[in-house]
Amino acid sequence: MDAAMIRILLVDDQRLIRCALTMLLDVDSSFHVVGEAENGEDAVRQAEAMQPDVVLMDIHMPIMDGIEATRAICDRVPDAKVLVLTVDDDDRDLAKALKAGAAGYLLKNTPPDELAIAIQAVRKGYMHLGPGLGQKVIAKIIMPAAKPELDWSELTPREHEILKLIAQGSSNRAIAELLFITEKTVKNHITSILNRLNLQSRTQAAIYYLENANGTYS
Repeated sequence: MDAAMIRILLVDDQRLIRCALTMLLDVDSSFHVVGEAENGEDAVRQAEAMQPDVVLMDIHMPIMDGIEATRAICDRVPDAKVLVLTVDDDDRDLAKALKAGAAGYLLKNTPPDELAIAIQAVRKGYMHLGPGLGQKVIAKIIMPAAKPELDWSELTPREHEILKLIAQGSSNRAIAELLFITEKTVKNHITSILNRLNLQSRTQAAIYYLENANGTYS
């Protein structure tokens, strides 16, 4: 298999949707569907076993919903990027998904070419949202609980360094290799960063850093 091929796990409780997505993605040689799950619990198991690059995640499913599954996958398989694909454009679900660690949020009526672009983008570490869910909406929905201004003095030099790398889209593994520390140490630093800045996810941390650094890595 081509090393550049993006390995995808499909998660949706409707078999017809999973089949349609598989046929759609198989047309593009840069994608490979490695598995399908019909509920969040199964999705977490398969993500741990298959280590996919991207998880296409529905929200409303039996046994375990997509929000809880996203949170579990982001915690247990940190290199996997979760891209929510749902019929629901409710702001509360968007906020919950991003807080759980989702790297993107699209509706199921998204055109195939945009879906392909979104998968490529989140795999590279970028956030991708569907039309109408831009930066202003993100700030309005997920940032109210954060402190109004980021006080760099509350972070240690190493935490500041890790926060910058998170904002650049680096995975825990990449950060560990770059800084010559273990992934467990990276996770501990991220937990400390979130606690110090009153944030709930690495997605919030990345957005907050970019907003307060005016889009530059200082």
